[in-house]
Amino acid sequence: MGAYAIIVAAGGGRRFGAELPKQFQLLAGRPLLAHALLAFSRTPSIEGLVLVVAPEQLERAGAIVASLRLEKPCRLCVGGGVRSDSVRAGLAALPAGIELAAIHDAARPLVTPELIARVVAAAAASGAALPALPVPDTLHASEAGRARAALAREGLVLAQTPQVFRVERLREAFARHDGSALTDEVQLLEAAGEPVTIVSGDPANLKVTFPADLALAEALLGRGGEPRVGSGFDVHPLVPGRRLVLGGIELPGERGLLGHSDADVLAHAIGDALLGAAALGDLGTHFPPGEPSLAGVSSLELLRRIAALLEDASLRVGNVDSVVVCERPRLAPRIPAMRAALASALGIEPARVAVKATTSERLGFTGREEGIAAFATALLFPRR
Repeated sequence: MGAYAIIVAAGGGRRFGAELPKQFQLLAGRPLLAHALLAFSRTPSIEGLVLVVAPEQLERAGAIVASLRLEKPCRLCVGGGVRSDSVRAGLAALPAGIELAAIHDAARPLVTPELIARVVAAAAASGAALPALPVPDTLHASEAGRARAALAREGLVLAQTPQVFRVERLREAFARHDGSALTDEVQLLEAAGEPVTIVSGDPANLKVTFPADLALAEALLGRGGEPRVGSGFDVHPLVPGRRLVLGGIELPGERGLLGHSDADVLAHAIGDALLGAAALGDLGTHFPPGEPSLAGVSSLELLRRIAALLEDASLRVGNVDSVVVCERPRLAPRIPAMRAALASALGIEPARVAVKATTSERLGFTGREEGIAAFATALLFPRR
């Protein structure tokens, strides 16, 4: 039974309190909504995705989708002012013949393919399903800031997404009820008296509403495996007639580094550190120095390819620390640009990339200005 995901990301996130809507805030170096897109794309029972965004965010969302190299097709469409309008738009954007729609809040970034598959299977059998958790705490009704009465929690559950429905059943429910005052689609079917199967939810499948939720999601992403550390080192000789490229930027007016690629010694050290942390070999294994297609290649491109290897290995970059050893040129004014270029190639924010510069006090080959050396350390975390 064909299933598509509809990722609802058109809200303004006013309670989050930031100028940029929360679904575009960074979580572990990626926009929040990217995590949900990747989870659905990796779920075998999901054939494709529809991402619903506000009209002013179409270009931003399109760039994010293009950067993710999703395993399934992803359509973009414009949502409305309330949730029900966005879900209707997502339903209208589904390809013909799709039988099941999995409606998911983009603000739930930690959803797993395992949970998605469970809910899809339940909906395929019964027509509609949602993941939910039992209520663990005592509930009180309140009035004017005071507790008024305790409520029985038996029979109550905390609803999550994705909520999965037979497409025609959901469309019929929308035809009977505009849904504008409802906070999820299960309420539509409840209003029509139709049954919805409850599937055991995931406590980690939290909804990001406030900035503190984003910090909690960041902490939860680090669970499920030990962090991995790698170190890298590289050195290249300085020669006349070559461009000097360090940290992805060109430093004009200097002798350049000799190498098969652009010989960016800093990017190479970082690449080796990342590969080492992932136990994926070294730079020369993946990018042989005699490979004709790599002649003069930008080392930022090599870092992009390494980032893709880490993605395939279900690893994410925690942070990178590095140091360049040279007598000249003076690098301090260029370090912000280097950090930005390196971070962009790795798909993380510059705050996760440290670049430092030092001299060897005129000692050794770096002191004699015969070459430049770089050291790097990288920290990786498993992806959920």
